Amino acid sequence: LPVTQMLGRFQPFHTGHKQLFEKALAKHGQVAVMVRDMPKTVDNPWDVLEICKNIEMELAEYAGKFRTYPVPNIMNITYGRGVGYKIEEEILDKEIEKITGTDIRKKLRENGKLH
Repeated sequence: LPVTQMLGRFQPFHTGHKQLFEKALAKHGQVAVMVRDMPKTVDNPWDVLEICKNIEMELAEYAGKFRTYPVPNIMNITYGRGVGYKIEEEILDKEIEKITGTDIRKKLRENGKLH
């Protein structure tokens, strides 16, 4: 069966990611959420398995329609001609586009919820 792929760090998974997921789900009814396995840093405070667990909780209402996959730190996607899939950029509304993981992490740190 066809599946749509989402690839990211998701540090953390937020409302913008959820809207992107919903667009991805609408394409084929299934989504492979690929979480880049990043070294823990200030910008990547959660490890890949924590992120996968968080995504599974955030998307619980879609259980059975997605899977999370830890993947290496993919930096480039290269493909040849006629490969049978598309790479598409989704444009979300302006308010959602303003959401950033950087701002979320900053607020969590200010509120003592993240070190």
